[in-house]
Amino acid sequence: MKINVPNWKLNNGLDIPAQGYGVFRIKDGKDVYNAVLEALNAGYRLIDTAYIYDNEAGVGRAIKDSDVPREEIFVTTKVWNSDQGYDKTIKAFHDSLERMQLDYIDLYLVHWPGEDKYIDTYKALEKLYDDGLAKSIGVCNFEIHHLENLMKNTKIVPAINQIEIHPLISQKETIKFCKDNDIQVEAWGPLMQGKQELDIKQIEDIGYKYGKTAAQVILRWHYENKVLALPKSETPSRIKENINIFDFSLTKDEVEIIDNLNQNKRLGPDPATFDRGF
Repeated sequence: MKINVPNWKLNNGLDIPAQGYGVFRIKDGKDVYNAVLEALNAGYRLIDTAYIYDNEAGVGRAIKDSDVPREEIFVTTKVWNSDQGYDKTIKAFHDSLERMQLDYIDLYLVHWPGEDKYIDTYKALEKLYDDGLAKSIGVCNFEIHHLENLMKNTKIVPAINQIEIHPLISQKETIKFCKDNDIQVEAWGPLMQGKQELDIKQIEDIGYKYGKTAAQVILRWHYENKVLALPKSETPSRIKENINIFDFSLTKDEVEIIDNLNQNKRLGPDPATFDRGF
C-alpha cells in the first residue's frame, strides 16, 4: 500500500514532502537502485543522497526507471568538503547532475560548514539557484553562528538546514532559530542510526498504545515537531514501516516525554570539530 506523504512549503514557495528517504551507506549499483525503487513504490517522494555517499548514479537510474514522474520526485544531493569554494562547487554540481542523469536538482546543500569556504560555496549555490539548475538551496550541519554569518554575507536565506536530530539530541535552540528565520529543519540519523531506539522504555510504551513500533513513534515525534526526518533502511518491510506514520498523532504530553530524553548526545560528527575532506 502506497502512503501519501503530506507536503510542507519551503521559504521559496516550493513544496517538499514532510518525510524523505536517505541513502547514506547504501552501496551504489543494484543495492541503492532497488532500495530507491522500493521507497518510491512505498510512497516516498523525497530522495536524499550526496556526492560522498558514492551512490548518485544508482539513485539517478532508479528515478529514471521508476513509474513516478520526475516532477513528483524531490531529489537532494550535497557538495562535499573537498569541493568547497565557488568554482569547485559549480563543477561538483554539474558532475552530480551528470552522474544522476538529471536536468536539475530539487535541493542542493553544503554538506558541512568547515571554517573558511562555506560563504563562497554558498554563493555558488545561489548562482545555481538563479540559473534554475537547483530549485532550492541550503546547508547541512550548520550551527546558529554559521547560519548568522552565512545570512550576513549572502543573499538567499537557506531553505533547509539538515542536522543530526533524534531523541538523544533534540537541537531545540537550533530548531527555534531556523523556525524564526523560515528555514526548514531536516533530521539526519533520525532513528539514532538504529543503535538504541528500541531500548527506550518511554518510546516503547507510547508505541504500544498506538500499535506502532518505536521507530514509527520517533518518526512521528519528528513530524509533530515540524522536523523533516530522513530515515534510511534497505529492508523493504522497514522502508514501508518507516513511512507509515500518518495515521496517528502524539499528544503534547507524549511529544514532551520524548523531548525530555535529550542528552545533547551526538552519534555522528560534531560540526565544531569535523574537518574531514577540507
